[in-house]
Amino acid sequence: MLSRALVSLEVLLLEDEMGRRVGVLLGQAGTKDVIDAAVVLLAVDNDRILTSDPDDLRPLAAAAGTHVEIIAV
Repeated sequence: MLSRALVSLEVLLLEDEMGRRVGVLLGQAGTKDVIDAAVVLLAVDNDRILTSDPDDLRPLAAAAGTHVEIIAV
């Protein structure tokens, strides 16, 4: 199932500028999961984020000012 899903996904690199933005967001939200922060920063308003850790993503989205729907899976 994962290989079928990957066909429709865009894979992005966590380069220097994004890494710095992630660090700032982590500091603002008081959290430390780099991938969660990157996911939030890549989202745009009205996106839906599917996650098994909704409580980890909510403070990041709030700190980023991104209006996303976080859906627990």
